[in-house]
Amino acid sequence: MCKQVERFDVAIVGARCAGSPLAALLARRGLRVCLLDGARFPSETLSTHVIQPCGVAALRRLGVLDSLLAAGAVPLTRFTLVAEHARIDADLEHEAEAFGAPGLCVRRVTLDELLVRAAASAGAEVRTGEKVRNLVGKNGRVEGVETARGTLRAPLVVGADGRRSTVAALVGAPEYHVAPPGRLFAWAYFEGVSDREPRLRLGRLGDLAFLASPTDAGLYMAGVCPSLKDRASFLAERERRFAQGLCHWPELHGVLAGATRVGSIRVMASWHGYFRAAAGPGWALLGDAGHFKDPTPAQGISDALRQAERLADAVEAGLGGGAAIDAQLARWWRWRDQDAYEMHWFASDLGAAGRPGPLHVQVIRDLASDDNAAEKMLRVLNHELRPSELFTPRRLGRALARTIRQRPGEIPELASELRSAIRSELGRRRARRSRRAGFSVALNGGQSPQTGRPELSASGRRGGPRPRPPRPSV
Repeated sequence: MCKQVERFDVAIVGARCAGSPLAALLARRGLRVCLLDGARFPSETLSTHVIQPCGVAALRRLGVLDSLLAAGAVPLTRFTLVAEHARIDADLEHEAEAFGAPGLCVRRVTLDELLVRAAASAGAEVRTGEKVRNLVGKNGRVEGVETARGTLRAPLVVGADGRRSTVAALVGAPEYHVAPPGRLFAWAYFEGVSDREPRLRLGRLGDLAFLASPTDAGLYMAGVCPSLKDRASFLAERERRFAQGLCHWPELHGVLAGATRVGSIRVMASWHGYFRAAAGPGWALLGDAGHFKDPTPAQGISDALRQAERLADAVEAGLGGGAAIDAQLARWWRWRDQDAYEMHWFASDLGAAGRPGPLHVQVIRDLASDDNAAEKMLRVLNHELRPSELFTPRRLGRALARTIRQRPGEIPELASELRSAIRSELGRRRARRSRRAGFSVALNGGQSPQTGRPELSASGRRGGPRPRPPRPSV
């Protein structure tokens, strides 16, 4: 029996917070879109749950914000950042007005289902429970996907299928600016929390980091993040170690007093930060499929939503012909890397293993005493300000001088912190220069990710050579 062949303008693999928004945006512009995901919805996935105001604004433009609020998502109007004895507390009411939206903390079981519905309502063909087995193409260009049902032909295939992206594996998208993991992330939901203050809490105390916030359906999400060196022992006794971790921050322990945990402890213990080549002939990678950073500053959902909006513009402008779409995808890739580069390393530093160093703590103290600086910190998290525009050499120099003057006993630890920071910065600059030197707008680079019926499997193994997408500009 012959399998059917169907034709679309765009095939999107992955229907969560990157793929579904893109599908909705493209379908509303009159494109024929097929959205596929091996999962069925509602279903969970690993996530920090937090959506920055820039991401919430994208949800409003998409038309799903009211549904999220109706599901019990709490607008976050207060913010706390703790590093040892340094503390920033901020009221976000004014910032929410300035940003055009508040931050939110939403379970993915809620968010993703609403996004899938939005894609279907916009006119996209949504197929859940349908896995992509392979890609099809001709003359070096991806031209569709294969599933158990048959072949879907499309001049553009977008992989929005997360860190373990099938599409990224099949096209052989290389990684660069790789950042090693510092921590594992463990979280759970609680009901009966008496303190329903709409406050997002981020903390680093000793060797533990924390993330906590009210979320939808009347639940509270609390996360404990030990250094990765403790992975084996934490996983062996996760119930006990998680409970101990919550007690380590007295403020969070007080918030959860009398509350009851709902469900199991979720853990993300295996990950690393990276950029992947974001585009090639007939394909693109969106969201975590193309870039993943340390989850500590809670950027992933917002990044996916903003990237989807930009990619929708590029696709609409470029689908008139192969050369046009290649050029549009190259520009979008360049924007993505420039947009994410500094935040990528800022996230890696913020989520580093171990206790925060004396310079880190002093910088937080200085920010806490400067109202404008606290607002700038929130603007950094909202992608309105680059980290380097807040953590300037002058600000870091003042913090260094204060640490030496006020706490001379910490000078040996401070020296170690500085040596590590300098080594990291020099390595990052060398890597960035190397990427810039290798950038090319010619997306196929003379290589063929697929020829005819591609010799590719879901594992990414192939009979021929790996494709070599171009290097980006950062």
